[in-house]
Amino acid sequence: QVQLAESGGGLVQAGGSLRLSCAASGRAFSNYAMGWFRQAPGKERELVAVISPTGGTYEPDSRFTVSRDNAKNMVYLQMNRLRPEDTAVYYCALGPVVSRYERQYTCWGQGTQVTVSS
Repeated sequence: QVQLAESGGGLVQAGGSLRLSCAASGRAFSNYAMGWFRQAPGKERELVAVISPTGGTYEPDSRFTVSRDNAKNMVYLQMNRLRPEDTAVYYCALGPVVSRYERQYTCWGQGTQVTVSS
């Protein structure tokens, strides 16, 4: 069974950048789609980006870029030009198919807090 662990969150000023990382343990990581989601206080969890096993991406917000290194069992989220409204807990998730919907993801990390100050 795969386990996921996010890192790289923190406090950043508006306009700054952060790079989140997600480390996956276990084998067969490269066979799975990986998603980044976020949840702000009082709001539902929402999709940030998705990457397929072979590196195809879906990034609704051009400020955010997802990438993966299958050799290292890592997935990354580069976040640029951050805004206070990006403040949330960010989660990585693993699933059998590329999907915008969190119900398609079967394994989740614990999340990492990102706080953007104005």
